[in-house]
Amino acid sequence: MYGDDATVREILTRSGDTWAVVGLSSNRQRAAYGVAQVLQRFGKRVVPVHPKAETVHGEQGYASLADVPFDVDVVDVFVNSDLAGAVADEAVAKGAKAVWFQLGVVDEEAYRRTRAAGVDMVMDRCPAIEIPRLGLG
Repeated sequence: MYGDDATVREILTRSGDTWAVVGLSSNRQRAAYGVAQVLQRFGKRVVPVHPKAETVHGEQGYASLADVPFDVDVVDVFVNSDLAGAVADEAVAKGAKAVWFQLGVVDEEAYRRTRAAGVDMVMDRCPAIEIPRLGLG
């Protein structure tokens, strides 16, 4: 397990309220779309990061994490595992307090690098599942 309940709770409640969601587009069929709605209901500002740079859920989108012109607290990653490590490295470089890899997104080396940089991280978890499971929402 990559990220115990204490780390999950810390990220959801104390790491900050601006979440960059990498892979979020206006496609309602994608998991990122629904999870972003849950995060908004939970009080998070959701910043879409996707090559299309679409506005989603009322928030301006950006083509890459580097293009976001303000600080982000948590980077929530909805990309394939083979691309996720680079996103985690970008999140650390941007100064994010935490990185969250969604269900099915696993990169053990990225996890080690991110944690070694002092950044909290969970992998293979979903905040839309964790919020109610931990009694937070």
